Amino acid sequence: MQLNLSDETPPAGYERLLFVEDKTSGLRAYICIHSTACGPAAGGCRMWNYASQSEARADVLRLAEGMTSKNAVAGLGLGGGKSVIIGNAASDKSEALFRAFGKAVNSLQGQYYTAEDVGISPDDMAMIAQMTPFAVGLDHGDHGSGDPSPFTAEGVFQCLKVGAAEVFSSGDLTGRKVLVQGLGHVGMSLAEKLHQAGAELIVSDINADAIAQAQARFGASVCAPEAVFETDMDIFAPCALGGVLTHETARRLTARLVCGAANNQLATPDVAETLRARNIHYLPDYVVNAGGIISVAGEIHQAGPEYRQARLAGVAERIQQILIASRETGKTTTCVADEMVASIIADARAQQAGAA
Repeated sequence: MQLNLSDETPPAGYERLLFVEDKTSGLRAYICIHSTACGPAAGGCRMWNYASQSEARADVLRLAEGMTSKNAVAGLGLGGGKSVIIGNAASDKSEALFRAFGKAVNSLQGQYYTAEDVGISPDDMAMIAQMTPFAVGLDHGDHGSGDPSPFTAEGVFQCLKVGAAEVFSSGDLTGRKVLVQGLGHVGMSLAEKLHQAGAELIVSDINADAIAQAQARFGASVCAPEAVFETDMDIFAPCALGGVLTHETARRLTARLVCGAANNQLATPDVAETLRARNIHYLPDYVVNAGGIISVAGEIHQAGPEYRQARLAGVAERIQQILIASRETGKTTTCVADEMVASIIADARAQQAGAA
């Protein structure tokens, strides 16, 4: 193992950005700590075939900042961080690569906890955990939480029903046209819940096998990826990668409600205003998709299932509060949520200063 750890200068407001390279295993990765104001940073590890190192760097920065908001508003006593491994998850995985990554995580001495994200499975995380106790989302142990995807999907589903009640005056999804974009672990689980709730399911994905599965299991209709924003729907559930809502796609979107599991769905923050101007209710992604990190937090804090269930229930309650505040103040839901986060972090920093 020839592990090299290189600190890069992070943007203002970030605490640490580390580039990790191991020539023996082929590992190239970033670990970013955005904030530890509320506690040690926590956020998943993503393995993606980035076009360049700079693209991976931009992604980890964006995702780490989002984790600070997600963990703060969910009340988890954790800060925000993220990691990305540059590589093809279908062909580039090896035990040596994951052990090298685990050693890099361990070098941060508990400042950052990692878990599964896109391209990483519980089995992969178990290999990382061979080298560090700061790898979570494990299937074993007294407090092992396993794959966080089902918890994420459940949180999104509960929020979607709250949003439907706000927009359509009923949380009953029977007959509602819901388009799920992205059928990974979370998207497929959400599709199943929507099917069971009686929704008219539309699915879109580049993975033909996942599409076939959704058709066979749920009777879903299929939308080509390039036709998503022209498709007639009531609710849009983006569950693939981020940045799908631009000013242009927001102007084409037919849905009246957006609620999905993808991180960083808005290409830029001001897209929220475009959505609001069209009377489309957007439920902030970092609030609704907190179920996975809630599950992982239970493992980090060595808490029982009651911890997870209580905080998972709190996700939908928080969305209800955000919708009410948005309606009463005229602010976008993202503005309301961001103000909540800023207040939580300011309080945490004040407590840190008082304890110093």
